[in-house]
Amino acid sequence: MDRTRIEAARARIADHARVTPVTRLDLGGFDVEVKLEQLQHTGSFKVRGAFETLLSGPVPAAGIVAASGGNHGAAVGYAAAALGHPAHVFVPEVAGPAKIALIERSGAACHVVPGLYADALDAARAHEAETGAMQIHAYDGPGTVAGQGTCFAEWEEQGLDADTVLVAVGGGGLIAGALAWFGGRRRVVAVEPETACALNAALAAGAPVDVAVSGIAANALGARRIGSICFDLARGAGAGLVSVTVPDAAIADARDLLWREARQWVEPAGACALAALISGAYSPAPGERVAVLVCGANPEPDPVAGASA
Repeated sequence: MDRTRIEAARARIADHARVTPVTRLDLGGFDVEVKLEQLQHTGSFKVRGAFETLLSGPVPAAGIVAASGGNHGAAVGYAAAALGHPAHVFVPEVAGPAKIALIERSGAACHVVPGLYADALDAARAHEAETGAMQIHAYDGPGTVAGQGTCFAEWEEQGLDADTVLVAVGGGGLIAGALAWFGGRRRVVAVEPETACALNAALAAGAPVDVAVSGIAANALGARRIGSICFDLARGAGAGLVSVTVPDAAIADARDLLWREARQWVEPAGACALAALISGAYSPAPGERVAVLVCGANPEPDPVAGASA
């Protein structure tokens, strides 16, 4: 995966993905650049990878299948409907009613599976084998990673002014796109919940390993094992990648801060990267310019309940 692949993806999906806005936040001592990717179609960056996968090769008559914690499924359903393909999405129970309803509204056939994301992935693979449908992996496919990388290409064109970019990590598709696009030109900080930290665990072990998954962001960042594309890019990034984890309380505080200071109400996963700054999990050096990607806007269930202001 490299910049050339991402540039090609950007050209392909240009008519299908929104250009999301950039703003700034004052965190009481330092200024942070923030890209509001949660304002993308279906409320997350995931449509970028879905459209890139569908537009970069033939789609079988059996259509599309995907496993998802929620946001990827909604994006696949949206992209499939826009391009005229049938889609089946398998989601775990932990996805929650709001995300399940979002997938159903996209026009995809939504199948709820007991367990976690890994169980939904097993069911999606069985459907793929039975029907010949094309699997769009939530994070470990070349089209998915290239599509997510377009977010960072777009951000630089918008004038990204940062030494360091903080990105939330689930299965690794988004941060893989960041690592591939930046190629060491900027430091990338991978931020994961303490209770769902597949990349952090893989880097410590020297190889992808299974992790236990729980916590308030599990329905979006709950991959049991990091994707191989992400791990290979992360292992090769050296000092260009920093991996940190944050507690649920910090994620909730970051979500409330985004509402209080920017009137942006996001799901816990969407606030995870910002949580690293407000909790001290990542402390910028004096003069270091920092940027944060806000990535998901599908909270469960009430868009105002729980806000601190």
